[in-house]
Amino acid sequence: MTRILPPFLGIVALISALPPLAPLPAQAQTRVPSSQAEISLGFAPVVRQAAPAVVNIYARRIVERRVSPFVNDPFFRDFFREFGQPRPQVQNSLGSGVILSDDGIVVSNYHVVGQADDIRVVLNDRREFSARVLLSDSEADLAILQIDDAPQDMPHLQLRDSDNVEVGELALAIGNPFGVGQTVSSGIVSGLARSGTATGNGRGYFIQTDAPINPGNSGGALIDINGDLIGVNTSILTRSGGSNGIGFAIPSALVAQFVAQARQGNDRFERPWAGMSGQEVDATMAENLGLPVPGGVIVAELHPESPFGAAGIEVGDVILAVDDLAVNTPPEMIFRMSVAGLGAQTQVTYYRDGEEAQAEVDLIAAPDEPPRNPITTTRNSPIPGLSLETVNPAVAAQRGLDTGTTGVLVTDPGPVGQRVGLLRGDVIQGVNGIAIADSATLAEVLATATRRLDINLIRTGRRMTLRLRL
Repeated sequence: MTRILPPFLGIVALISALPPLAPLPAQAQTRVPSSQAEISLGFAPVVRQAAPAVVNIYARRIVERRVSPFVNDPFFRDFFREFGQPRPQVQNSLGSGVILSDDGIVVSNYHVVGQADDIRVVLNDRREFSARVLLSDSEADLAILQIDDAPQDMPHLQLRDSDNVEVGELALAIGNPFGVGQTVSSGIVSGLARSGTATGNGRGYFIQTDAPINPGNSGGALIDINGDLIGVNTSILTRSGGSNGIGFAIPSALVAQFVAQARQGNDRFERPWAGMSGQEVDATMAENLGLPVPGGVIVAELHPESPFGAAGIEVGDVILAVDDLAVNTPPEMIFRMSVAGLGAQTQVTYYRDGEEAQAEVDLIAAPDEPPRNPITTTRNSPIPGLSLETVNPAVAAQRGLDTGTTGVLVTDPGPVGQRVGLLRGDVIQGVNGIAIADSATLAEVLATATRRLDINLIRTGRRMTLRLRL
């Protein structure tokens, strides 16, 4: 006789008839609940363990704002960006942070605590401590703090190697969204190797999660089911201002390098210098190059002192992997180098003439040669008070300039420079037809000019000329 089971019992019978699942590999970092007791508990044991190490951060700083009459003009606002009288304003920010050691080392986002004058860290048990920034970096959107007078044995989280994180893993986001107090949200790791998608100054490589991340979650913890830190929440991709299921976290592997450099006494994060520029390989380029699938970074330019060039890599080669981990964009490649750390030697896999090859590349800091030679022009100059610095590889790397950029960087235009249209960050490459390679030459050319100034410069990647009559 045929028996028709209720839908639920039918599913149970089907599952019972299936062969047992193969055991998880030894390197797996997660497991499913093994008993009804564990199912009923949910994430409570993990949250109980991790939550005390996630803190609220209140930061305050005083900034000077300039109110320009050209702020709404699409053409003149770039020329008069720093025009107008400065007005001091107090900025307050609210975010989250994660304690990483029992002596009070805390990681948070740069946009939460960067350049703050007063930082307060509030623990889950409502204890408050002052803190100071040890190391910060706007590009990575990370900051390392030290809690002042931290008590012994502070609660802290362990860093897990984020290179072992897989799409589909359960993840919990812990932070202080909207300032309502510590909150936990759950989801999964929904993507890896996300680059160029975060907001603000953050550039690089991110873990994507659908665990809701809202304003105030910035700097909070993204943990796995074992309570280990896999990332620091940094931003969301949204059209409405709230969480739409796409959040980004900075991988813990990069956080570990920040902590290491902070403990070494660095106040600014030093990345290994590639000394090259490149672009990701799309389907058309892959077909022309003979690559079986699109991927990698094609080398477009090499600096004469590039460690990649010293290892035998040439313009036109395609960088496929760093330390056997695939890279598909320049930010991914820089991330892999940063995780390896300065002073290390990394194995780079590249493609040339239909074949793959490998090279050992030394990870070095950007050379600080020729000397920067900072100069401020005197009253005898037609643009007095102009602060200048010779561009070298270290300056170019710090300022986000293209590889091979030469000239003189304007570090402060001064009052007169602002009025004539110069901006902080401009790179002057020529004056009155004379090529400018260093700050001393520029100061001399300015001092000897008599009737006019034709200043050739680069601003935000665009070449332009300022013409002035003296």
